[in-house]
Parts: sequence; structure tokens; C-alpha cells
Amino acid sequence: MVQIDLAIFTFISLIIFQLTSANDLARGWGDGIAWMSFKDGLEASKESGKPLMLIIHKTWCGACKSLKPKFGAHKGIEELSENFIMVNTEDDEEPEGETYKPDGGYIPRILFLNSAGEVQTDIINEGGNPSYKYYYPDPANIHKTMSKAKDSIKAVAADSETVKEEEPIASDGGRDPEGEL
Repeated sequence: MVQIDLAIFTFISLIIFQLTSANDLARGWGDGIAWMSFKDGLEASKESGKPLMLIIHKTWCGACKSLKPKFGAHKGIEELSENFIMVNTEDDEEPEGETYKPDGGYIPRILFLNSAGEVQTDIINEGGNPSYKYYYPDPANIHKTMSKAKDSIKAVAADSETVKEEEPIASDGGRDPEGEL
């Protein structure tokens, strides 16, 4: 009898541990997604060359609370997330500066950054309100935008690398702005 009680206690303790140690940065936005902090995400994006997807939300926001479970349950978003460095900032973690508010400080906002950390202002919710270009009430539009962002940001990165490779190099090792060596 004591052995059974100990086994049950151990089993329940193991389940509780697994539930509480799930991806802490997910915060309900998808436990199957590899979330990072903003600072770590910027570094990982720079090192890996992957674009960064940034969700800016607040715990008290009704629209955020509505979107969160739909986002977290969308398997297509989870699959596409492997192509991005995924960051969700909550409350005071929101990055400072107008750069992260391209058309206002409303929430939630979803922004895409290239591996240099630059917000890609042309990647917007094309099916949404033109006054709130980075607001997504529907995960289907997020998935659609992620697909476009994955391809367009990679193309931008590839174009940048091509330009760097084709630029003339001066004999002293510096860039020759006039194309003369």
C-alpha cells in the first residue's frame, strides 16, 4: 500500500513539474514554439541570419487575450515558426522607441525584423485595417504574412549578400565607392 501511494505521488509530482517547466516564454502563445527574449532573439537572429518575428502584447489587453489561444493552437504558425526567431514581449518587455511603433502604439502588434534587427515596415497584415497595419485579430492572416515574410526577408538577405560580394574592394581592403581599384 505504501509503495502504491509513493508511486502515485511520484507520478503526480512528475506531471506537475513538466507542466510548470514548459516553455516559460510561451505565455500561452504556443508551447511548441521556441520563444526567446527580445535581447536574445536579436542576437540569435544576427548570428543565424533568420528573420525575427516580434509579438508585442499586454496581459491586460482584451484583443491580446482573444488572439493568444487562437495563435497558440494554430499548427501552421507553429510549423512556420521554425523559419523565424520567435519573440513575444509582454507588458514592460516591449522594446522602446518609435521604431517598434511604425503606425502607432496599439496592441497587439506583430512586427518582422531582418537579421540586422531592422523592422520590415512593408510586411503588414494585408487583409487588415490600413490604419493598424501590424494588428492581426485572425491567426490565418498571421500565417499568410509569415509565409510572405519568410520568403521576402530571405530574398532581402540574399540580395544584400550579393551586393556585398559584387562590390569592388580597394587594394587597401576598404570599399571603393567609385568602383575603381
